[in-house]
Amino acid sequence: YLSVLLFAFMTVIGTYQIVTRYVFNRPSTVSEELLTYSFTWMALLISAYVFGKRDHMRMEFFAQRFTGKAKLALEVTTEAAIVMVYGGVEITRLTMTQVTASLQIPMGYVYFVLPLSGLMIVFFSFVNILDLIQGQKNGQEEK
Repeated sequence: YLSVLLFAFMTVIGTYQIVTRYVFNRPSTVSEELLTYSFTWMALLISAYVFGKRDHMRMEFFAQRFTGKAKLALEVTTEAAIVMVYGGVEITRLTMTQVTASLQIPMGYVYFVLPLSGLMIVFFSFVNILDLIQGQKNGQEEK
């Protein structure tokens, strides 16, 4: 829902930017910054969602070579996002004193999406790992 709202917000802000630029000949730097940050947030949140649905891109030709416990180990290993959470918290903390050029808000608010989407990926990883383990226990290998 948040991604849909961000997309609708970007549509409105983008339209506003076009009108101010081409009709009034006064481009809005605030709208440009809002579009950039909204797009970043939307992309990372959607990436976390797609990861959770297990529709993320991976090297399938490599993963297909494994079966059984080796495949389970590969799946569990590829389900990690701790770096995104830890790194995201650090960059958010470090940039809280810097402000954006037009909006004059702390850059930490912009970077907050990194640990947020990282936590979402970690949550979905645990759910996916449990599904993989349950599938192995039930004798059903994922194709």
